[in-house]
Amino acid sequence: MSPSALSLPQGTSVAATFKKDDDPKVGLVLNQFRCLIADLCQQFNGGHPGSAMGMAAIGVALWKYVMKYSPSNPDYFNRDRFVLSNGHTCLFQYTFLHLAGYKDMTFEQLKSYHSSRHDSICPGHPEIEIEGIEVTTGPLGQGVANAVGLAMATKNLAATYNRPSYDLVNNTTYCMIGDACLQEGVALEAFQAAGHWKLNNLVVIYDNNQITCDGSVDLCNTEDVNAKMRACGWEVIEIANGCYDVEGIVKALLKAKESQDQPTFINIRTVIGIGSKRAGDAKAHGAAYGSDDVRSIKKAFGMNPDEHFVVHEEVYAYFADIKPRGEALEKEWNSLLEAYSRNHPELHSEFKLRMEGKFPKDWRSIIPEKGIFSKDPIASRKSAGLICNPLAANLNNFMVGTADLSPSVAMSWKDKVDFQHPNLKTQCSINGNYSGRYIHYGVREHAMAGIANGLAAFNKGSFLPVTSSFFMFYIYAAPAVRMGALQGLQAIHIATHDSIGTGEDGPTHQPIALPQLYRAMPNILYIRPCDTEETAGAFAAALEAKNTPTIISLSRQNLPQYPENSSREGVQKGAYVFIEERDADVTLMGVGAELAFAVNARTVLLEKCGIKARVISFPCQRLFDAQPLEYKREVLQYRSTAPRVIIEAYAVNGWERYADAGFSMASFGKSLPGSDAYKYFGFDEDIIAAEVAKLVADVKRDGIESLHGEFRDLNPIKEHY
Repeated sequence: MSPSALSLPQGTSVAATFKKDDDPKVGLVLNQFRCLIADLCQQFNGGHPGSAMGMAAIGVALWKYVMKYSPSNPDYFNRDRFVLSNGHTCLFQYTFLHLAGYKDMTFEQLKSYHSSRHDSICPGHPEIEIEGIEVTTGPLGQGVANAVGLAMATKNLAATYNRPSYDLVNNTTYCMIGDACLQEGVALEAFQAAGHWKLNNLVVIYDNNQITCDGSVDLCNTEDVNAKMRACGWEVIEIANGCYDVEGIVKALLKAKESQDQPTFINIRTVIGIGSKRAGDAKAHGAAYGSDDVRSIKKAFGMNPDEHFVVHEEVYAYFADIKPRGEALEKEWNSLLEAYSRNHPELHSEFKLRMEGKFPKDWRSIIPEKGIFSKDPIASRKSAGLICNPLAANLNNFMVGTADLSPSVAMSWKDKVDFQHPNLKTQCSINGNYSGRYIHYGVREHAMAGIANGLAAFNKGSFLPVTSSFFMFYIYAAPAVRMGALQGLQAIHIATHDSIGTGEDGPTHQPIALPQLYRAMPNILYIRPCDTEETAGAFAAALEAKNTPTIISLSRQNLPQYPENSSREGVQKGAYVFIEERDADVTLMGVGAELAFAVNARTVLLEKCGIKARVISFPCQRLFDAQPLEYKREVLQYRSTAPRVIIEAYAVNGWERYADAGFSMASFGKSLPGSDAYKYFGFDEDIIAAEVAKLVADVKRDGIESLHGEFRDLNPIKEHY
């Protein structure tokens, strides 16, 4: 059915009603909008004008007629969320934020796009810090996963707090995509998940201009997009004339809001760079058009080619009702919330805390105390379950999920409820509803991390997403983990099977270089605890990091416990003295699962070589770097004549900042039982002690200065490298 032939759904509540006499006003808005985009890109001879110009009618439909939002309060809790997954079209969003009346998005700010102004809020891709921007986008496709997370947040809050006559949370998430987003694997992962969960509050709007950077889309992609989306469980609506049919787009968007059990995909045909001599061509995508073509664009749209940055008062008047409309919407919602507080005081109390980004209980009182932990060896992945499961059971902010590894990651708690559509009945009888807080992501690591970012961004602190998978597969998730760090979104990523101790699964599953990626990545905590007490410290650090995601790196194999030595407080400082030794000849620094080798080598050094060693546990470089210089000097003894040796079964890169030598890895792993894999690569306390003893002898002979600028690789098992 053609959307233009649709009648408005019965009972639809709309922000504004499209009237036939709006057509002339719409025409003026579209013309001036497109000319303004061309001017803004031409000003500094750069940018992405093409899709923004082609999508203008979509923006009018959204910001003028359909979306619920309040420019006077961009953080209005029950606002509709808009995600621009094709983030290079950012001028599209910035300009509509300006027209809608967002106070920070002034006309002068619009004109700062691609300028040298340090205070510009019009960067080359949308950033979460800007009023009206829900998530940072740019790497294509990830916005789709973010939008799925935002829609899930709405569903979960509604199922948890809404009551009859109190529809507190009922917003819609809109996600704008382009042809390139459809080609990214993360988008397909997210489409599949959203269709399965039947997120009927999610609307994806496809700017179908059939152009990407290299040329027309058929150069590399000839799939039936609509058939794919229907196969993923989506309702599909098509709009043939997306450049001008505002009324048809409004009707399609309203029909999407009425969907009962499917997300909606609106396929809107547009022309990239409409009005330009390059219209419909890849050259219209990512470059300014040149002054001559900008003049011709203005002539095509009935504007004076000699005038620049023109927005007539009639255009502003057309959007003038949006601010008071949004204020009325917010006032109505606040009245509903006030009445809710009287009729459901306990629910309201928790809901208000969630709105404020707070936990309903003190998480510190939920983390088990050190004294109750068993002294028997245990895998740190299981230690993480001992810490995280009571937190998730007691704090509704927690949304915990796994990429199809529930038996391995130990993140499911007793009496958990799964996040699922309430009518789903699986063959394995694992069912749930939208109030559930355990998420089966399927084998979709990239989407899992991107969806977690959406959950975290819905309202900072309302949700604390926890993802989980084998550490090696966080290389699939890395682009989304990075985007979470870039946006300052708190999330916890549980990365298990984190070493060659993983064993028989072999080098495909044994991470060697991946830790260095995350240690180098800004604004992320990579924490590798050695036992259950340190795992408790890792969670404490992650929960304190309100604007930072955390990866907690955990073992598959059992690890010894050190109740006399390990410290959760020490973990929160990044590194600490594990075993002190006065007048030590060497400092051994152990990390995570390999701390045991440092402890055991210390004993061998003393008993067989008469060498005294102190031991440092070093679970997190970034937390340690944040400590006062005096503390760092005390722990590492920078000015000591004793060398420092790092022991870790990873690539050594980065440890040169803290150590003089390392016992590490320089190859991929090996398919052997975990203990045998360690021995195969030289991780044996006798071998380590013998090599450390040689280093100590060299330093005593030549002085500590002999090591300066000469970081030594002590692992003698070179044939495996």
